[in-house]
Amino acid sequence: MKLDKDNGDTYWQDAIKLELSQILGYDTFKDIGIGAKAPTGFQRINVHFVFDVKATLQRKARLVAGGHMTDPPKDSVYSGVVSLRSLRLICFLAELNELEIMSADIGNAYLEAYTKEKVYCVAGPEFGDLAGHTLIIIKALYGLRTSGARFHERLVDTLRDLGFKPSYADPDLWMRDNGSTWDYVCVYVDDLLVAMKDPMWVDEQITGRSLELQAQGHL
Repeated sequence: MKLDKDNGDTYWQDAIKLELSQILGYDTFKDIGIGAKAPTGFQRINVHFVFDVKATLQRKARLVAGGHMTDPPKDSVYSGVVSLRSLRLICFLAELNELEIMSADIGNAYLEAYTKEKVYCVAGPEFGDLAGHTLIIIKALYGLRTSGARFHERLVDTLRDLGFKPSYADPDLWMRDNGSTWDYVCVYVDDLLVAMKDPMWVDEQITGRSLELQAQGHL
């Protein structure tokens, strides 16, 4: 806020408003009211902003949960990524079979998944009208210990629904036999490299499922 005041602009304030609008648009929290007591078994944690300036000079604010305040989970939170060797092989196969290559980034990726952690926070003044409200975190908010794994599960389920299967050699290289050749999707957290005749089809399918999940959440 002080930087904005000193510079005579609202870049950082706008970044905060944009992040909160997206967070709330994904129904990340369940609002149980101002000063409300959270259900039994839920742990209170803090949330905070991480700020950055992108290469385009755009200001970025990311709301992050204080996952370090919770005990390490007993189950695995591992979320794998495709290997560099697999990426090179897919680029070679795409050239060999005249496939088109598309790279993509899934925006607000973790918020596509639900968390299994029982945590809540109390909204601060940056939340505007929600300040002081008790918010149960229901989406895999960035910073939670298991958010990476929850998103990975969500993406894996989507790829399976689209007919893809993981390679035996690399579980984050997904393949689908389309009859004349193979389609490929390489997964690196929330970044994808797609090689197929019409790679935009994957983009459209994933986007459609994202909108469907959000609609269900609003219901």
